[in-house]
Amino acid sequence: MSSLLITNGYLVTLDEANRFIPDGSVYIENHKIVEIGESSTLKRKADRTIDARGSIVMPGLINAHHHLYSTFARGFSPPGQPARNFEETLANLWWKLDRALDVDDVYYSSLLAVMDAARSGCTTIIDHHASPSCVDGSLDEVERAFREVGLSGCLSYEVSDRNREGEGIEENARYIRKCRETDDGQISALFGMHALMTLGTKTLQRCAEVGKELDTGFHVHVAEDEVDVLLAKDRYGQGVLGCFHEFGITGEQTIFVHGSYLDAAEMDLLHSTGSMLVNNPESNMNNGLRVSPFLEFLQHDVLTGVGTDGMSPDLIAQARAMYLHQRTRQRDPRIAFAEACRVLLENNRSIANRLFDEPRGALQPGQLADLMIPEYTPFTPVSADTFYGHLLFGLAYAPVRTTIARGRVVLDEGRMPQLDEAGIRASCVGRAREIWKRVQ
Repeated sequence: MSSLLITNGYLVTLDEANRFIPDGSVYIENHKIVEIGESSTLKRKADRTIDARGSIVMPGLINAHHHLYSTFARGFSPPGQPARNFEETLANLWWKLDRALDVDDVYYSSLLAVMDAARSGCTTIIDHHASPSCVDGSLDEVERAFREVGLSGCLSYEVSDRNREGEGIEENARYIRKCRETDDGQISALFGMHALMTLGTKTLQRCAEVGKELDTGFHVHVAEDEVDVLLAKDRYGQGVLGCFHEFGITGEQTIFVHGSYLDAAEMDLLHSTGSMLVNNPESNMNNGLRVSPFLEFLQHDVLTGVGTDGMSPDLIAQARAMYLHQRTRQRDPRIAFAEACRVLLENNRSIANRLFDEPRGALQPGQLADLMIPEYTPFTPVSADTFYGHLLFGLAYAPVRTTIARGRVVLDEGRMPQLDEAGIRASCVGRAREIWKRVQ
């Protein structure tokens, strides 16, 4: 049994009581929180003690939608004229990039992205992977990256009709079975699909059949662009979400991503089926698309989360973008601030707790020991009334000093002792050059 004691921290528990403990301690055994309390009264002997030095100590963040494979796109501009719309962005950049990845690229792109996530205080990632040139076993390489860094991941492979859809279906099925056989709590799986706009009827039917056989949820983009909506009406005579519902894709274990062009009836359908919706505001804005109207989803009582969609590891920035966009869109400075913070801290936790057996997202006994300690000592009062302001205007700019995932210190005073960081990054420099050549 290993044990860890964190002392002298400003605990933000995010538990049901929403406690704030100015001089608090957290005691961890193996990968679970055993006790929290004031440092003056919580006296435990541990294998290691970490002095938080008055900084905030809070649960690790959860990314509800990511594309780790996009790592090597950083700084890259596709040749030719800039994309004029979302379809051209997919065709000229993302579909060329994912096709250029070999099996080692899958591993290293995942490894770098998971490392960056840990540096941002993230401890759980729900990922959506694509590598059409090396489908079989690709999710094993993504998993390897998670295990080497130490974070938790829910993985899926993005099936589409653009190539090798049969292999994508089989990779999802194989990996879901593997996760159930391993069942160690760190890695889980969903059945991944790209979007209605790239899924023919036969492929969609086959995905639904295999998903039903496996009794699994799905992870799929929906109505990210208006083309998805127009295609659904042209091909099926109804809305895009209705199409997925008829095929049996909706449900309490299913994540729909974006939903920017869904109407009120489709939001009601999300609610009635218990399906989850994850918005990605910075990604939508970057692609020149309508930003998902997260307040409307909340009004329809849809479990709504937030992700980074491969753009960055910065989850707090997504919460800022969510509320700022809604205020600008509705010309109302009174709205969206608290709701955006709750989506990040509470709803993402609820989403993860549907997909993993071990509860996480709060500092309380029995929870998974996922914590972050940013380099942030508050100089104004911290309470339930003020914490969101600290989150979006203080913690947003504070480097993370220490990240603990599953009771393991994965970021230790800004370093990752379990990894050869310099060697990994050096390897990736040459690898990125080769990928860029293949894409061009």
